[in-house]
Amino acid sequence: MDLRLINEQKQDIGNVAVSDGLFDRQYNEALVHQVVTSYLSNARTGTRAQKGRSEIKCSGRKPWRQKGSGRARAGRASSPIWRGGGKAFPSSPDENFAKKLNKKMYRAGMCVILSQLVRDQRLSVIDSISLNSHKTKDLSKKLKNLGYEDVLLLTHEFDQNLYLSSRNLPKTLAMDVSQIDPYSLLKFKHVLITSDGIKKLEEQFS
Repeated sequence: MDLRLINEQKQDIGNVAVSDGLFDRQYNEALVHQVVTSYLSNARTGTRAQKGRSEIKCSGRKPWRQKGSGRARAGRASSPIWRGGGKAFPSSPDENFAKKLNKKMYRAGMCVILSQLVRDQRLSVIDSISLNSHKTKDLSKKLKNLGYEDVLLLTHEFDQNLYLSSRNLPKTLAMDVSQIDPYSLLKFKHVLITSDGIKKLEEQFS
């Protein structure tokens, strides 16, 4: 299949041939959901620390005698069912949230996402995009001329000026093709990729 190719003035300058296997896949919602959730889960780190009943500071004395008081029997005040007691199954900083996903499933999911972006006209191919400086206003002006505000910029290799100038734009992210992830592809309203980036993307997911 062919995708429309534009320049930095948003003028049509021809078409670029792309792989049907990468940009013309049938949509699979369950697969996309699995790919995105596994990516987000694998990005999580254990930042919670809760105390179990053995870590609670309290007296080890039995609160009251076992029988005769009329109340439910109790062993110690650190019981999880008591207010101020330890948690039954505490979270720890080394908790692992990773979800396994096969490489073939990940590749297929990324192809499905890219294909849907093409169908929704959210993916555009540009011959090249570059900046002479790392000033944010230069990139903002260029994107305004192209008609993009909420956009993911993908290049075939890391562009430091493009990366630095995009950091202060809340709805813009610049990265090279080797760093793409399913969440970023779906997060932004538009995806703008260079023609060289398309070739590298096909090599990456072939």
